Amino acid sequence: MKRKKFLKLPEYPGGKTEMSKFIRENLRYPNEALQNRIEGVVHLSAQIDDNGHVFDIQVIKGIGYGCDEEAVRVVGLMHFGGVTNRGYRLKSTKKFRIAFQLSNTPPVQYQFVEEKKTTAPPEERKFSYTIRLG
Repeated sequence: MKRKKFLKLPEYPGGKTEMSKFIRENLRYPNEALQNRIEGVVHLSAQIDDNGHVFDIQVIKGIGYGCDEEAVRVVGLMHFGGVTNRGYRLKSTKKFRIAFQLSNTPPVQYQFVEEKKTTAPPEERKFSYTIRLG
């Protein structure tokens, strides 16, 4: 016999994968954290009402350098699906983990390529440069 849940909790539309996608698309790495090469996970707690609105966001464990404020901003942008619980208006608490991770590539990559091997003197040889900022 399958047990019914008495309370329905708000869920993000599309589930965890869509919520992760939303965070990736909206998260901006703070300049101070970039300059100091700060990485880590910010742990948050937030209240969600029966209409799916997120409020009362608190940092449980932060990493500083502007990352805590950015994590609070992104969680505040979220909107969960509304629920009805037999006529009662309830709010629930949800915990979030927002990861700040720098890419493994160096900030500047360059490539040096000689276009053609020629017998021309060195002053007349052509070169191309590719510089990727990342």
